[in-house]
Amino acid sequence: MIATLDRYLIRKYLSTFFFAVLIFSMISMAIDFSDKVRSFIESPCTLKNILVDYYPGFVLHMTGLLMPMYTLIAVVFFTSRLAFNSEILSILNAGVGFGRLLRPYLIAASIIALLHLLMGHYLIPKMNQKRLWFERSFVWTDKQQILSGNIHFMVAPDTKAYIRGYDHKAQRISTLRLQKMNGHELESILEADNVVWKEELQKWRFPTYNIRQFNGLKESYQRYTTSIDTSINLAPQDFVFYHNQNEEMVSSTLVEAIDRDRVRGLSNSKIYSIELYRRTADAFTNLILTVIGLAVAGRKVRGGMGLHLAIAIGIGAVFILIQKFAISFATSGNVPILLGMWLPNLFFGLIAVYLVTKAQK
Repeated sequence: MIATLDRYLIRKYLSTFFFAVLIFSMISMAIDFSDKVRSFIESPCTLKNILVDYYPGFVLHMTGLLMPMYTLIAVVFFTSRLAFNSEILSILNAGVGFGRLLRPYLIAASIIALLHLLMGHYLIPKMNQKRLWFERSFVWTDKQQILSGNIHFMVAPDTKAYIRGYDHKAQRISTLRLQKMNGHELESILEADNVVWKEELQKWRFPTYNIRQFNGLKESYQRYTTSIDTSINLAPQDFVFYHNQNEEMVSSTLVEAIDRDRVRGLSNSKIYSIELYRRTADAFTNLILTVIGLAVAGRKVRGGMGLHLAIAIGIGAVFILIQKFAISFATSGNVPILLGMWLPNLFFGLIAVYLVTKAQK
C-alpha cells in the first residue's frame, strides 16, 4: 500500500526530476545551437530539419546519457530542502526508519529506471536515426569511414572473403576471392574481377570468374566466361562505417549486428556489445544514485543545499570518470565487456551500502 508519505515523496521526486530534465535540456540545446549555428546557416538544411529531425533526437540522446546525473541532482535537491526545513528529522522522530523512508525513493527511482530502459533500448535509437542523419548530412560530413582495400570478411562459417579493392561510388570490387574451408583443409577458391553490385537484384554480378578445387594434393582449375548474379552475405553498406552508428540501432538490431560481425571476425561486435550492455546498466544506475543521494542529503548540515549539491556533482563526476575508464578497459579487452559495463554500478553499489549503514546508525 502506498501511504500519504509515499505519495508526497514520490510526487516531490518525480516533479523535481522532470524539472531538472527540462532545465538541463534547454541549457544543452542552447550550447549545442551556439556550437552548430554556423553549420545551420551555411548548409542547405531547412528549419523543419533542425526543429523536427535534429533537436528532438538530440534532447532524448542527452537525456539518456545524463539521466543518472539528473536523478542524483533531483534527489539531492529536494531531499536537501526537506532536511533544511526539518521535514526529514520530523519523519524520523515519528518512528519512521531509514529503510521505510527509502521505500518511496526506490519506487520513484524504479519508474525512472523503467523509463530509461524503454528509452535506451528502443526510443532513443529510433530518434537517433534522424539526429545522426542530420549531423552526417549537414554538420559532420567528413565522419564517414569507407573500407577501400585489403578487406577480410567471413561471409559464412566456412567461407572467407578477401577484397583487394573496393570503389564505393561505383559499388564495384576490383578483385574478390572466396576461400571455402572443409575443417582445417582448403576446399575451393573462387576468384573474380570487376564484381559489381546490382541494386535492383540485391546481388553481385560476376562478369568472369574461375574456381580452383582442392582434393588432398590434387587441384582442378575451371574458368567461366559467362556472367552470373549471385548472393553473398555481403552488401555495399558493410563497407561503410560511422564511429557512432551503434547509437542508431535498437537493441534487437544490435544483437543481430553482434552475431553477424562475430561470424565475420570484425571488431565492431565489441562496440555493439558495449552499447547493448551499457543501456541496461545505465538504467539501474538510477536506483544506486538515488540511495546515495538520500544518504548524502538526508542530514541537515551547516552548508545546506549548496554543500549537498557540490557533493552530488562531485559524485556524478567520479561516476562518469569511472564509467569512461570501464568502457576503455572493455574496448581494449582488459576486462570482460559485461563486467566492464557493470563495474561502475558495483563500485557505487558498495558505496551506497556503506552510506545506508552509516545513515541507519
